[in-house]
Amino acid sequence: MNIDIPTLKSFIYDVVGAIYEVHRELGPGLNEYCYQEGLELEFQETGVNYERELSFHPYYHGKEMSAEYRIDFLCKEKIIVECKSVTELTNTHRAQLFNYMRLQRKPCGILVNFSNKQVEIERYFYDFIEKNILSVDGNVLYHRTR
Repeated sequence: MNIDIPTLKSFIYDVVGAIYEVHRELGPGLNEYCYQEGLELEFQETGVNYERELSFHPYYHGKEMSAEYRIDFLCKEKIIVECKSVTELTNTHRAQLFNYMRLQRKPCGILVNFSNKQVEIERYFYDFIEKNILSVDGNVLYHRTR
């Protein structure tokens, strides 16, 4: 493993705190965009550096493709935050975040589900060298063979 998970966990602490605050204030059951707006306001109030709806194009053989993806939030230039308001997070939601982390080479990813009574927050880390997605306890969850 080529990344320092304890340091990355402390790096995302205030972003996770903002997520909890938004859910505490707004409660469950609203649409995704409402939570995104609340999160943007919370980031502004707490001074978390962020970009909202950051769009990017993937590359193939060094050439930019026309396909476009949009990240809900990029915080502190290293943390991708994907917001959902669904009954249950699925592997499709996780794959979306993992692909964003890999394509943008960002070491931290947070997948949030605001829909339920308790906010659901999943934290992941990306090891650029080994090309692994890791859980907060360092277990390899996904390994790209290429």
